[in-house]
Amino acid sequence: MLASNLDIKPTDTAGLIKAARENSVNFVVVGPEAPLAAGIVDRFQEAGIPIFGPTRSAATIESSKVFARELMQKYQIPCAQGTSFSDYNSAKRHLLAQKPPLVIKADGLAAGKGVTVAGSLAEAEEALYHTMVDRAYGPAGDRVIIEECLIGKEMSAFVFTDGNTVVPIVPACDYKPVYDGNRGPNTGGMGSYSPPHFTTVELEQEITRTILEPAVEALARENQLYRGVLYAGLMITDEGPKVMEFNARLGDPETQVILPRLKTDLLDIFMATTGGNLDKIDVKWSGDSCVAVVMSSGGYPGSYRTGYPITGLENLESGVMVFHAGTRADTKGGEILSDGGRVISVAGTGSNLARARARVYRNIANIHFEGCHYRKDIALV
Repeated sequence: MLASNLDIKPTDTAGLIKAARENSVNFVVVGPEAPLAAGIVDRFQEAGIPIFGPTRSAATIESSKVFARELMQKYQIPCAQGTSFSDYNSAKRHLLAQKPPLVIKADGLAAGKGVTVAGSLAEAEEALYHTMVDRAYGPAGDRVIIEECLIGKEMSAFVFTDGNTVVPIVPACDYKPVYDGNRGPNTGGMGSYSPPHFTTVELEQEITRTILEPAVEALARENQLYRGVLYAGLMITDEGPKVMEFNARLGDPETQVILPRLKTDLLDIFMATTGGNLDKIDVKWSGDSCVAVVMSSGGYPGSYRTGYPITGLENLESGVMVFHAGTRADTKGGEILSDGGRVISVAGTGSNLARARARVYRNIANIHFEGCHYRKDIALV
């Protein structure tokens, strides 16, 4: 056994510090966004326990889309044109004067569900009402951004940074809509692949030079030293790459296609980043491709049922990876049960994208649980 799960909520910082001390944990890595936004890094630093991730103030680049937009506008980082509002009536008046398609974004964290791409004014108005009046996302919708809908190719770009040194991570492509052909509501991600089939060395250098390095420098100028992984969700437009959103972490499912390509010891990178010595690490990557497909509960991202046995996990090819997101172990029967919207992610590598994709879908065919849904077009290029 490599690890044991602890029954502690990710936002229970006091409980996590207590558990870290009781279990002699001497280095902590934060995965999800909610504890970062709640200041878990600050609290662990105060407790003297080394931890990888940005502080609460630096993580605001993800937890507040309004903050991120204002930062990009101030430091001339290319992004979609838009305006933020805290009053519904003002937002509606502005909305009705725009031409669709439009994007409506809740300001705060909404588990990947607070963004609507609206093809008509009626759809945009409904999304605005849903966010600010119905409060579908709670306080995350106290403020909204109404912005232009960028046209181009989507791409996820990342860097490791200790606040001074910026080290690029291999890029990936993510699929947010729940159905094939990018139809249906947005989710936290239905699949991913790396590298994007359209990327070039020149494009990746441009993204680092014009977006990721300036963002790290901008945060430093705002007295918010950023240490961790910085993610930029991009649209590669005819005018060049533009930011749609920032995340303060690797995120999934992109992590599941990026880390299998990493050749350098990840812990060495984490410790150097936290210690401010990232310039001492030579980060190397495999030339292989990697594909991950999310298997979700039927009905996700809307209402869904859980508790269904997952079969076939033992019938996979060697080297195929299964990442558990919404699962739990049945304490009586020992079965693995579905326990969330995005249940598992199946990932595999190959010498090229087609081989990695074929490997993943060949193995997904062996896995079953009631109501299971997954996209059939991940990495189909």
